[in-house]
Amino acid sequence: MEQTTELLTIKQASEWASQYLRRNVTTSNISYLIQYGRIKRVGDNGTTMVSKQDLVNYYRSYIGRTEIEWTKRLGDDLNWTLSFDYLKESERTKHVHRLHPYKGKFIPQLVEYFLDSHINHFKKDVYFNKGDIVLDPFCGSGTTLVQANELSMHAIGIDVSSFNALISNVKTTKYKLVELFNEVRKITSALREFVSLSNTREFDSKLLNALTAFNNTYFPSPEYKIRIRSGQINESEYGPAKAREFEQIYKALVLMYNIEIRQTNGTGNFLAKWYVKSIRQEIDLVRSLIEQIQDNDTRNILTVIISRTIRSCRATTHFDLATLKEPMLSTYYCHKHGKICKPLFSILNWWIRYSEDTIARLSQFDKLRTDTNQICLIGDSRTVDIFDELEKYKPSLAQLAKKQKIKGIFSSPPYVGLIDYHDQHAYAYDLFNFKRNDNLEIGKMALGQGEKARSLYVESISASLINCKRFLTEDYDVFLVANDKFNLYPAIAQNAGMRVVNQYKRPVLDRTERDKGAYSEIIFHLKKV
Repeated sequence: MEQTTELLTIKQASEWASQYLRRNVTTSNISYLIQYGRIKRVGDNGTTMVSKQDLVNYYRSYIGRTEIEWTKRLGDDLNWTLSFDYLKESERTKHVHRLHPYKGKFIPQLVEYFLDSHINHFKKDVYFNKGDIVLDPFCGSGTTLVQANELSMHAIGIDVSSFNALISNVKTTKYKLVELFNEVRKITSALREFVSLSNTREFDSKLLNALTAFNNTYFPSPEYKIRIRSGQINESEYGPAKAREFEQIYKALVLMYNIEIRQTNGTGNFLAKWYVKSIRQEIDLVRSLIEQIQDNDTRNILTVIISRTIRSCRATTHFDLATLKEPMLSTYYCHKHGKICKPLFSILNWWIRYSEDTIARLSQFDKLRTDTNQICLIGDSRTVDIFDELEKYKPSLAQLAKKQKIKGIFSSPPYVGLIDYHDQHAYAYDLFNFKRNDNLEIGKMALGQGEKARSLYVESISASLINCKRFLTEDYDVFLVANDKFNLYPAIAQNAGMRVVNQYKRPVLDRTERDKGAYSEIIFHLKKV
């Protein structure tokens, strides 16, 4: 095979790769490949260059192989149209969909695919129209509600988690952005002053400078990662050894600046366990300022901003952020970044970053939103009287719903024994004293995935569908997204007096978990028997 030594700038490389792969490849994508040692940096005249042949070799190492391998493992009935693998990450998390992290949510394009009016050789009918009401009885973070708004549809969500309901409702609320901006500015000013009066700031700056010098010496990028890949360095031995070496520097700085790492007045709850003392003090300050705000909508969105902020400031390693193990209160070798990393000692930068990001996302959604009604109710979808609850919180939508009824459901029910939906936001429940309804969770992680847990799951999801049917039109369409590895949904449909009229099996390529193995989920289309 003919080899080429042609060199490309990063911009030229992104343009070439976009044509070669027939998908958008950004300059950031190319820089990532260089930074993480996938391809080599060439040239020393100030302009970063890469070899086209390096790119060819890299892309040929996996291109096409994913589809072949996944089809072999998951079956030849995978619908690759629904993989949405052509989308950039920014499109999968567009505008308000990324206001707060949430495990187990589906991407908005999947909702849009089944709710909008297009048809193709896979989706041969239109199931929802403008003005219809869509129900999501397992609302989660509100993806269905947001997309319904974009498509000029009304939507009702139900969730047992009060924090999930908060996330969902802040996404579809219309805000006075100028007032929100002013409140953010006041809090930021107060937080910045609080930090400036502490010796934590100078300590953190000295620590960061020491880390930078140490990492540049012992973990140069990208040379260090290249040496790992070539077998010249044993990462599992070298990284921890250097971490122990730097820890002595860290301890000396802690002593020099008299920094208190652990909280002394904690009661053993999440906030006491997972935050260093300076972080906890800043959290309490911001919380107190938010509680003083009179406008309910502004207070709610600021609650989500501080929740998102403190999630990123937990005292854990970067590679265990989604699956907390043990608090990390010292510097450590980071497998994710390939260098020595440190705990956070202030929330200021994250608060500023997420505040600005939130206002920008709300502004983006304002340009797309329609004059329709959405709400997530706190309740148990197995028993809740949807119309009665709507009368309390959204009377106009209650009247409309009683008149035309709900056209159908688009939802992703909880899985069996996979996610603890309250504990994933334990920091927020502790900080704001939200009421917990752990006992109402379906598919609780604590119950496992055994036969008894599966049987209870079938009973619970069936009960939810039976209850929700009371509020649906006669010709309803129900779409449920599930990784049905235990083959439970045929029984669920039968128990609920429904029939599976179609199912779409999609590969899930962009998972946030560390497990990147072959994974699929099915969209079950149910109708009345």
